[in-house]
Amino acid sequence: MANGVTKDATARGAMTHPDLHRLDDVNRDVLKMMGPPGKGWWALLGLAATGIGVFLVAWLGVQVPVGIGVSGLNGPVGWGVYITTFVFWVGIAHSGTLISAILFLFRAPWRQSIYRAAEAMTVFAVMTAGLFPLIHVGRLWHAYWLVPYPNARFLWPNFKSPLIWDVFAVTTYFTVSATFFFLGCIPDIAAARDRATGLRKKFYQVIALGWQGSDSQWHHFGKAYIFLAALATPLVLSVHSVVSWDFAMSIVPGWHTTIFAPYFVAGAIYSGVAMVITLVVPMRKIFGLEAYLTTKHFDAMAKLCLLTSMIVLYAYLSEFFLAWYSGEEVERTAFWNRLFGNYWWATWIMLVCNGMVPVMLWFKRVRHSIPALFVISIFVNIGMWFERYVIVVTSLHHEYEPFAWGMYRPSVVEMCILLGSFCWFGFWFLLFTRLLPPIAIQELKEVMPPPMRNKASGAHS
Repeated sequence: MANGVTKDATARGAMTHPDLHRLDDVNRDVLKMMGPPGKGWWALLGLAATGIGVFLVAWLGVQVPVGIGVSGLNGPVGWGVYITTFVFWVGIAHSGTLISAILFLFRAPWRQSIYRAAEAMTVFAVMTAGLFPLIHVGRLWHAYWLVPYPNARFLWPNFKSPLIWDVFAVTTYFTVSATFFFLGCIPDIAAARDRATGLRKKFYQVIALGWQGSDSQWHHFGKAYIFLAALATPLVLSVHSVVSWDFAMSIVPGWHTTIFAPYFVAGAIYSGVAMVITLVVPMRKIFGLEAYLTTKHFDAMAKLCLLTSMIVLYAYLSEFFLAWYSGEEVERTAFWNRLFGNYWWATWIMLVCNGMVPVMLWFKRVRHSIPALFVISIFVNIGMWFERYVIVVTSLHHEYEPFAWGMYRPSVVEMCILLGSFCWFGFWFLLFTRLLPPIAIQELKEVMPPPMRNKASGAHS
């Protein structure tokens, strides 16, 4: 599979760099990332570990002993930064499945260099998202009540609650995504095993599952991979649709709408692709991967960002139009309050970052500028976090009855946990870049142009 020549190899191989001459170059350049880390990597790891420490102190050291009252949550706003961040991280997770599964099924020629990092991002983002229901519960020791398991007390969760649907959706998504990620890594783990020594070699021998690259193994690998890709594809649509029903199944103004499922799915892909760009740009620069992550890859990701940004902006405009067209005074007031009420600043950050900044992606010069794409991707993720904040907070703090209106202000504990979640995610991603090949070695070889293959065969003859 890795050494077969296809007729369209030249077209698909156009994503690679002409400086590459041999198949061995791919192994060398990718596996060197897993060598001894430099000072910069240790500095980032130390920063992430410090952030995790702050996260644990704020959660386990303050909130758990004292109670959920240390957060800014109150009567009208029972959901705040915690649920906002939960939805944000679930959204981030969707891009990995999109790039690795859907683009694989459609044979997109630009996925090979980025999908491994995107898949890893998916797994770590789901791990991060899974923390926030536990944090939001407050009484951590009662979190197991969310899980439907046989018990003598006949205590069962309310299966009509969308929050229980989240438990099933997130656990299923994590299981399938982690399996899909590990399966795709097996041939590259074997390549790392053949070059490793000492304890690392023994570790790779175990997780490579005896891979030798035989025809039989490639045959079964291909069947299993396409099966999991087809299984994971519906999860992109279903999981974040279920998360959107946390809101849409209620009668809260601004939530009770039928566009939430496609709206949330488009927003999830949008923020996920932006996060891939945010992660891949520094990885490309630090490890010298310009030959594998070319401007054509970033151009393709930027176009996907542009497409989903237009869908998200259309959803924003549809929400405002439907609120006006419905004739419902409460609905109209809720959306007017979003624009010009107490949280106007959050709404306008959302609109500027998600609707106006991505307009620059229409220009080819911007799409081919790596620094510009990096800055735009950061703005997009800031805007997408504020989108969830606007949806959660502005609707809850200003519902039907004026006597029940109230303001929500995040506490220091909440902000420490929010920042700590990014450090938690970064910590695992940094470990990933040192333990597993961050770029798919075998699939990258498949799309190398035929001249490169001829030179490689000549070099080894």
